Amino acid sequence: MPHNPRPVFRVSATARLLIASQSPGIRVHETGLPFNDPSGDRLRQWMAVDRDTFYDESKIAIVPMGFCFPGYNELKADLPPRRECRATWHDELFEHLPQIEAILAIGRYAQDYHFARLGRALPKGARVDEIVRRWREFEGRRPRVFALPHPSWRNSGWLKRNPWFEAQVLPVVRAEVARLTSPR
Repeated sequence: MPHNPRPVFRVSATARLLIASQSPGIRVHETGLPFNDPSGDRLRQWMAVDRDTFYDESKIAIVPMGFCFPGYNELKADLPPRRECRATWHDELFEHLPQIEAILAIGRYAQDYHFARLGRALPKGARVDEIVRRWREFEGRRPRVFALPHPSWRNSGWLKRNPWFEAQVLPVVRAEVARLTSPR
């Protein structure tokens, strides 16, 4: 690995909401706190939660497809999540989290894994925005999976071109997040 391994994830036996992401970036690798960057600010805005709620492991689990920062490619972009993380730990980990009622699947790697794990495999050629557009197809199933684009500021153009995401998807996501993070 290009850096010393520093697994970054948060789980508990009580969290009913799972944030399934790609893999930590360099800032998260350095701090050990998931989504401790501008992407996390945007994600918390999408979810309508504050930092305290977001980082409350008893309410929200955060499990990336790659637990550690994978390094950069020749263009200085983050490499994809390392496959051995999913292959070694994910299936067993999720067997121990049966209480999860909803998953925010951020990015294609997380979407492919979680939809397939739940018996709802996605078409191989589908792009992330096509999958996000199909959000209504997954209503009523448990756990409920919301396919989301990455909250990176690099996706600002996509968000401007797709105002339906903020108008239609985010209110439903916020309602589900509020339901799952509220005291029972």
